[in-house]
Amino acid sequence: MSTAEKRAEPESADAGIRVYNTLTRRKEVFQTIEPGLVRMYVCGVTPYDSAHVGHGMSLTAFDIIRRYLEHRGYEVRHIQNFTDIDDKIIDRAKAAGIDPDALTDGFIAEWHNQSRALNVLPATHYPRATEEVGSIVAMVQGLIDRGHAYPVDGDVYFRVRAFPGYGKLSHRELDDLLSGARIEVDERKDDPLDFALWKAAKSGEPNWPSPWGPGRPGWHIECSAMSSTYLGGQIDIHGGGADLIFPHHENEIAQSEAFLGVEPFARYWLHNGLVRTGQEKMSKSLGNFARLKEIVDRGLGPAFRLMVLQSHYRAPVTYTEEGLLAADRGLARLRAAADPRATGSSGVDDEVASTIHDGALDALATSTDCRFHDAMDDDFNAPEALAALFDLARAINRARGEGQSSEQVEPARETLVTLAGVLGLDLENQAQSTAVEAAPFIDLLLEVREALRQRREWELSDLIRDELGKLEVLVEDTASGATWTRRRG
Repeated sequence: MSTAEKRAEPESADAGIRVYNTLTRRKEVFQTIEPGLVRMYVCGVTPYDSAHVGHGMSLTAFDIIRRYLEHRGYEVRHIQNFTDIDDKIIDRAKAAGIDPDALTDGFIAEWHNQSRALNVLPATHYPRATEEVGSIVAMVQGLIDRGHAYPVDGDVYFRVRAFPGYGKLSHRELDDLLSGARIEVDERKDDPLDFALWKAAKSGEPNWPSPWGPGRPGWHIECSAMSSTYLGGQIDIHGGGADLIFPHHENEIAQSEAFLGVEPFARYWLHNGLVRTGQEKMSKSLGNFARLKEIVDRGLGPAFRLMVLQSHYRAPVTYTEEGLLAADRGLARLRAAADPRATGSSGVDDEVASTIHDGALDALATSTDCRFHDAMDDDFNAPEALAALFDLARAINRARGEGQSSEQVEPARETLVTLAGVLGLDLENQAQSTAVEAAPFIDLLLEVREALRQRREWELSDLIRDELGKLEVLVEDTASGATWTRRRG
């Protein structure tokens, strides 16, 4: 049994994990409501179009968090919703001449396919807003009964000033919200800040019966109702993108705490950073997004996961094609080290040799395990955990190069594979490509090729590129140097 496998056996439920809580703006010791059980709700997508890489980042980031919590011995009840009724869905369905359900069904199926390609664990439940209207109507009625909401002409609005804690997640004052935002004036509302819980039906749009007349749910109330239905009152973790902090998550807190009479509604609010292209957030509305489907169709789902792991989940990420291909090459190096069939060449210098003799590799595997868990215990610091794995992979390759046997290398290799698996990286699922085993040698060849190019020996330089191409390795020259990636069939 590897060091990592031994460490994965939990000593207790709350094993010293600290998480950054957006609500309090500080790191806190993670303690669940019920020992050993994590109730986690993560906002899903509005399926009116194909998902972009920003959605993929959030999906992957919370999968990594969930995987680590399960590795630490928790049971995780994970709810991820689909907002399958929305103005954008209605407009897109009308433009396409199809029923809204047909539109959303197609994109939801695509989402599940892409989730599998990213090696994302399935959620415990995937509730859809259109299938939860009964519980949504009951929550809206409960808020009216408690004086926190009021009906007007078939609409129902949440009375923001009746909830004293409004603004505590986004750390905004009500008066600042009123003066600093462009709010559409509706004379029917008690206050311009009040937001819709239920929207009266419009001609030709999907609608459901309610005590206030036919209509459909507002966006914010859907998540509050589905969280309550599937997780039951107070929850441990509520997650989503940083762009949801206000108004969506702020409104969720107001609705849920006003209805449940429990504070806080969610103990820990976790938000992933946004993906950017240049200086702008990636979004469908801005039209600057890269579709997740394009990455998956190229077979680069595992590389995308590695790219997500290279940044802390709370940090913004700038997405580039170069970054994705670099992650793919990094994955090839990890897989080369994890390959039990791999053998190295003899002959390394004394300094390297001294690091791999006398049980040093086993000692490094043990320290890697500690470094990995310390990093992940610290607000799921995946970049530091990943760096520890790359250090171990390099040491494994050096040990093989010195001539250590497979038996000598095996404990460290097992540690590498096990810890990578905690992050959702399947290193033993080797791609059908020479590049996996040959990654270090390809890098060396490209260094030689660059030296040839500096000396203007174009014929030899092109020969290396062409011969690598025959081995399913594509070489591309960029302003920052040559890069390579594996060809997919």
